[in-house]
Amino acid sequence: MQIKIKKLHPDAKIPTYAHIGDAGFDLYAIESVTIPVGARVLVGAGVAMEIPDGYVGLIWDKSGLSINHGLKNLGGVVDAGYRGEIKAGVVNLSSEDYTITAGHKVAQMLIQKVERAEIKEVTELSDTTRGHGGFGSTGK
Repeated sequence: MQIKIKKLHPDAKIPTYAHIGDAGFDLYAIESVTIPVGARVLVGAGVAMEIPDGYVGLIWDKSGLSINHGLKNLGGVVDAGYRGEIKAGVVNLSSEDYTITAGHKVAQMLIQKVERAEIKEVTELSDTTRGHGGFGSTGK
């Protein structure tokens, strides 16, 4: 599979896989931004991409930024038809402000195959042993 990447800014870095066999490729910040404690920011990557039909790009955390610095990506679904700039929503859950520097890794993207579901309204759903149980219903 090929993902076509277009630089939207001359300083943008093309996404890369850090290691052979990695599931996600790294997205790099196009700008430096300080994220205050508890704040959310949108960090641009300075690139657009062409994801093939039938696939989706899912934006996930960089584990080092999450564990070591308390930065959490707010998720992201990049549909195959989207051609705008790739951006990562990031929240700072730590007790210190954090600065993401231009050119540094901010998130990773996984490309995954998707199935389109047929949405059908019904008046009843089938019974299961779980039923309505959720949100801790199975215990600790």
